[in-house]
Amino acid sequence: MKDAKNETITDSEWEVMRAIWTMGQTTSRELIDAMNQLQGWSDSTTKTLLHRLINKGAVAQSGTSRPFVFKPIVGEKESMAAAATDLFDHMCAMRAGSTIAGVIKTRELSQADIAELQAILTEKAKTAPEQVQCNCLPGHHMCEEVEEHGQ
Repeated sequence: MKDAKNETITDSEWEVMRAIWTMGQTTSRELIDAMNQLQGWSDSTTKTLLHRLINKGAVAQSGTSRPFVFKPIVGEKESMAAAATDLFDHMCAMRAGSTIAGVIKTRELSQADIAELQAILTEKAKTAPEQVQCNCLPGHHMCEEVEEHGQ
């Protein structure tokens, strides 16, 4: 997946980012302790992931001496939106609706979340096409056949 700076972020790096976003800022010791407690990771695993995130421009290190402070450079909301967009950009456009529906079915949503989704869908319904056009390899529209057969 990609973050808001369009860098590829691994699943483990996402876990570190989630911790940093939650803490707002952190020292390496605080982060190491948190990741050990949450994931059972060794000190070196967390340090390696932290340095990868610094190199990718997702996290900044500040301070001239230890303990250094680490802060997120990319926002959580923006990074999640960029990762979701990246995911949907790599799938058949005809499957986006059923994929979103599947996610909604499996996630706990607040009343406010549901109201927002309903409002968005009501607005989108005004201009929605009867069917979304396939964006797969030209001449190889297997997704249309799968959709017709309910798979």
